[in-house]
Amino acid sequence: MKKIKTPLTALWLMLAALVFPLISANPCHAGAWTVPENEWYDRVSFNYYYAGEEFNQDGDRSAFTADGNFRDFNLGNYLEYGITGRLTLINSLCYKYIIKEDHVRKAETYSLGDIDLALKWKAFDGEGGVLSTQALVKIPDAYDEDEPLPVGNGQYDLELRMLYGRSLYPLLPGYGNVEAAYRWRFEAPSDEIRYIVEFGADFTTALYGRIKLDGLYSMDNGKHRDESGNPTMNNNFDLGKLDLCLGYMFNRVWGLEIAYTPALYGRMTSKGTTYTAAVVFRKPAPDKK
Repeated sequence: MKKIKTPLTALWLMLAALVFPLISANPCHAGAWTVPENEWYDRVSFNYYYAGEEFNQDGDRSAFTADGNFRDFNLGNYLEYGITGRLTLINSLCYKYIIKEDHVRKAETYSLGDIDLALKWKAFDGEGGVLSTQALVKIPDAYDEDEPLPVGNGQYDLELRMLYGRSLYPLLPGYGNVEAAYRWRFEAPSDEIRYIVEFGADFTTALYGRIKLDGLYSMDNGKHRDESGNPTMNNNFDLGKLDLCLGYMFNRVWGLEIAYTPALYGRMTSKGTTYTAAVVFRKPAPDKK
């Protein structure tokens, strides 16, 4: 397995991944919608995650031992590119700096994290809404899973997802979207059922917002001994997060977003909150005005 040996090496890879979409590819829509042919959407985000509590086996909240906490600073890039009007290529990756500390010890790691590659295919688009399916592979080859505090599990995942979206116009200037997925996880971690319920709306021609419930349910078929030390990636855990996002498009091409994502419920994982600031690019095809 290829290992990223220094923070500087991983940072250069991350910068290259951020620059490539800006010089090569166009806009995305929410959830089930695909990107028009030769168009692209890119979202560069800075995310800060903080957790001082965890969910136990029964889903109850408790503080980390020895007044500990876990922090994750990461720079992420999410890209959608329209291969055809029905087929969209998706890439997601991030560069992480994670810290876990308490009164006894402190551990930290800098690294590029897991890389997601996916294809989304639009099966139906009509008055009843949009129905799509998506296949994803998670690639763990950019980091060392044997670090004292690793950024990932170091194993491949495969996921199959169904997505349904529908415009709420003329009732409301917005949309609704639901998703359901099954993720096969190799080696120690449990398989997962993932689900999303999302609603978005335009408040003005430039200002928009969305609210999303993003959930994960463990099939509990993984190894029950967790040794990584990273509280966000135990082998068997459940988690539900509420994603609140507000965005503003300065023109047809780019805008800014801020988001607040607290954990609502879970089991055998950390209970934290993510704060996000992002730049969004929506680029038409080269031959379009």
